[in-house]
Amino acid sequence: MFKIYFIDWLFLFYREEKVYSIEKLRGLFATGKIGRRDFIQGAVALGATLTAATSMSSSVLASTPKKGGTLRLAMSSGTTTDILDMSVSTGATSELVHGYTIYNNLVELGADGSVVPELAETMESDDAKTWRFKVRKGVEWHNGKSLDVNDLMCSINYHRGEDSKSSIKGQLAEIADVRADGDYLVIELAGSNSDFPVMLSDYHAPIQIGGSDGKLVDPLAGIGTAGYVLKDYNPGVSASFERNPNYWKAGHAHFDSIETTIVGDATARQQALVTDQVDCIDDVSAPTAGLLSRNQKLELLAVTGTMHRVFAMRLDTPPFDNNDVRLALKYAAKRQEMVDKVLLGYGQIGNDHSISPTQKYFNTDLAQREFDADKARYHWGKTGLGDTPVVCHASGASLDGSVDVALLLQASAKECGINMEVKKEPNDGYWSNIWNKPGIGMCTSYWSGRPTPDWMFSTCCIAASEWNDMAWKDTPAADRFNELMTAAKGELDDKKRHEMYFECQQLMHDDGGYITWSYGQNLSAHNKKLAHPEKVAGNWHLDGCKITERWWFA
Repeated sequence: MFKIYFIDWLFLFYREEKVYSIEKLRGLFATGKIGRRDFIQGAVALGATLTAATSMSSSVLASTPKKGGTLRLAMSSGTTTDILDMSVSTGATSELVHGYTIYNNLVELGADGSVVPELAETMESDDAKTWRFKVRKGVEWHNGKSLDVNDLMCSINYHRGEDSKSSIKGQLAEIADVRADGDYLVIELAGSNSDFPVMLSDYHAPIQIGGSDGKLVDPLAGIGTAGYVLKDYNPGVSASFERNPNYWKAGHAHFDSIETTIVGDATARQQALVTDQVDCIDDVSAPTAGLLSRNQKLELLAVTGTMHRVFAMRLDTPPFDNNDVRLALKYAAKRQEMVDKVLLGYGQIGNDHSISPTQKYFNTDLAQREFDADKARYHWGKTGLGDTPVVCHASGASLDGSVDVALLLQASAKECGINMEVKKEPNDGYWSNIWNKPGIGMCTSYWSGRPTPDWMFSTCCIAASEWNDMAWKDTPAADRFNELMTAAKGELDDKKRHEMYFECQQLMHDDGGYITWSYGQNLSAHNKKLAHPEKVAGNWHLDGCKITERWWFA
């Protein structure tokens, strides 16, 4: 028998496949270049037993994407104020997923965090200041129109100008000029930025249809170039999509259709999954994670990424304009207790800045801030506030256990002589009515994070950002932070960038308005009928919110 297998294997080998390992063989089988019989024979020839080879073939078949089926997805985050203009999205999970389901970007992030062209066929720059993106040919919009460079230009310009309401207007303020040059979109920056293309993968910046007047035709239409066509949209409730039959991206968008439902209650989401009403849920609460992991029909997926959970304190709202108030509360936080009791260990304690321990420029020299009642009392005493209460607004919209975390902070603050009140807010409307509003001095929040320090800090920390929910500006530390951010962006010496980003984290830790109490994990759960790539992205929930494009039914 081995002789027969070996002869067949020689035949396979001399077909110029150049197979020397079982992993290479797996790749050929998974991509359909060889059949199951050839795979088994080849694996045996490479030393596997017949039983092992047969088992491996079944495993490869299960992990090979297949088309078909309806993905039923229940998501925790979505409100009646959601809209299809992603530029003003407030970051609800539903908006992220829906955005990437309908739209493509100029570039995208791979599951490993690498930047790859998407609607740009190529991207290039000699000085990190002038960037050239070649428009991808053969791409059609959902309405049949062909993608052209004007669409790219109008989409980028939509975020610029005095009248722009875009949430990433501040991040893209470095753009000095945008123009078309044949099949190329040329973007001139005011200064060098080697990380600039990464920002164009943001869900706020999809490519949409441009008009002859230089403006987008209709940013609310929900017409994109991505894998699915919008069929029905009920903001904050549900949406449905059908596969785009003309999708240009091979090997993606495997489902026939998508049905999404917003289920804000964690218990209800869990029950929907357990009873097979849905195939996948996001934002699994830590208390239920263990229960779901023991269900043989389900897979609990815990992916460490850039997500961090915070209490945001606004410097434009007293008493949080006083750094002694901010420091007192930072020292009053028992971070490990919060992680243990609310996240049940699915996380790592935070250190009052926005860079994850998984990231390249994480400041390993910065001492971890811990609960210190003496220091908390010292700083609170300097404020002269005595028994005057500080109010913290908390909602399950930021984390199912956010109210519990706020109550833990209230209890530990009391130990330090700080009177804190917790005001529970409804989930619906939290991101539009409470979060990032002047006058709302302190609230619970979270950030899924960004892949680079420049992008993360530019999103929520620099003075010009619309999403600077700390209102951190106009202090000596904030001014220094913004200076460093400008310098680091154009710095090509990696050692110097390290030093700059390390100092940025120190400044934010000492003066900023975040109590970063945990760096968490993206927890989701799905039935085992649903399959996903071996590498799952951690930059957002649900595989970087690209579940609809990357996953399939086994």
